[in-house]
Amino acid sequence: MLKQTPYILYSDGKGNIFEDTSMHVVGRSGWDAFPIDPEEWIELPEGGNLYELPGRRGIGIDAASGEMGLCDKGWAVAAFIPPAHTGFYLAAYETMPDAPTLPLFCYTAVGWLDGKFYVPATRIEADIRQECAGFDAKKVKQGVKQLMDAYPHNRLVKHLAENCALTYECPAARNYFMGRWECPIPSSPACNANCVGCISFQPEDETIVSTQDRLRFKPTAEEIVEYTVPHLETAPFPIVSFGQGCEGEPLLMWETIRESILEIRKHTPKGSININTNGSKPDAVRALCEAGLNSIRVSLNSAQEKYYTPYYRPNNYKFEDIIESLKVVREFNGWTSINYFVFPGMTDTEEEYEALRTLIRETGLNMIQWRNFNIDPDWYLGKLGITEPGPCMGIKQLQEMIHEEFPDVKFGYFNPPIERIKGDYMADFAH
Repeated sequence: MLKQTPYILYSDGKGNIFEDTSMHVVGRSGWDAFPIDPEEWIELPEGGNLYELPGRRGIGIDAASGEMGLCDKGWAVAAFIPPAHTGFYLAAYETMPDAPTLPLFCYTAVGWLDGKFYVPATRIEADIRQECAGFDAKKVKQGVKQLMDAYPHNRLVKHLAENCALTYECPAARNYFMGRWECPIPSSPACNANCVGCISFQPEDETIVSTQDRLRFKPTAEEIVEYTVPHLETAPFPIVSFGQGCEGEPLLMWETIRESILEIRKHTPKGSININTNGSKPDAVRALCEAGLNSIRVSLNSAQEKYYTPYYRPNNYKFEDIIESLKVVREFNGWTSINYFVFPGMTDTEEEYEALRTLIRETGLNMIQWRNFNIDPDWYLGKLGITEPGPCMGIKQLQEMIHEEFPDVKFGYFNPPIERIKGDYMADFAH
């Protein structure tokens, strides 16, 4: 626990970041700024980055007077916290009229004290599968060469190699080429939602750009089976996952996925087959469970339909379909997770807490993946027309209350392998 609150940071607009010891940093929740409890600070984890926020002045507390005010020495600064960590507060700032919309990253509060950077966050997951220190660029390149040679005509392996692993440095793709853990299976170029913060497709008239290009072809079951079976056979704690950030909605390709699962299971009983999805087609989910799907992860910005729908902007499906998809997987004794986009000041409102409790009870949910929401906070709240989110309890307290009421619901950040689903592994299996 820190003895005092860290100092605020600012940027000179040229990539140089400084501390201002006349002000202490505060955190943002919803539209408002708050002092942060000393217990909530941790050192910025390895793999974290600092961002300058152009057109924004940081909000802090004057060290001498205790008054809240603006740091006008430069632009505000936020932190990107790496996977396996969940932030408790956003960076607090005032946005100038001509400020550009921020790109699709997470913007956690950050401060400086005694030569170190600190963030209000927690490590939510012991798994080290996406830690920077664990990646070896040389091994990734070797893996790319070996697997491209092994599957010269496989468009998916080519896509995962050239786009995902080498261009975007996607951790899941890099792990695949290092022969370990979770192997991605992008499977759908189309989508049945129009998410405000889509990372693979943004309309041309939008003020932000997508962070990566979307898959442009429909893979065949043969292409999927060809590279996933050897992964399941040889990788430690193997998972294969349909549904990735570089594609649309995998359930639109459910027939191909079903065929792939049936074929994979003819060749190997090993590992876990997972789908990351918006959960829009419960009948398709049922067909996949019948074929041998082991787990599902459904993405949600909110457990409340009134916030879900204006963010996802679904075509031909409703919020109730998502709930039904989770129930279907539990009916088959499969593992269900939600990929829960954490937005301090929205996720921890009393109303959202009640909705999350209802969702857990109704669906028999197994796991919450507490993921930081990668979006410009002002832009998001503005797009959804949210002016008063309502009373908040804080992300830390929300997590404690959910854990207390639902001790069997696992907290984490990643899809668990079959060993973990069955409960016969040590928490640090990936070390």
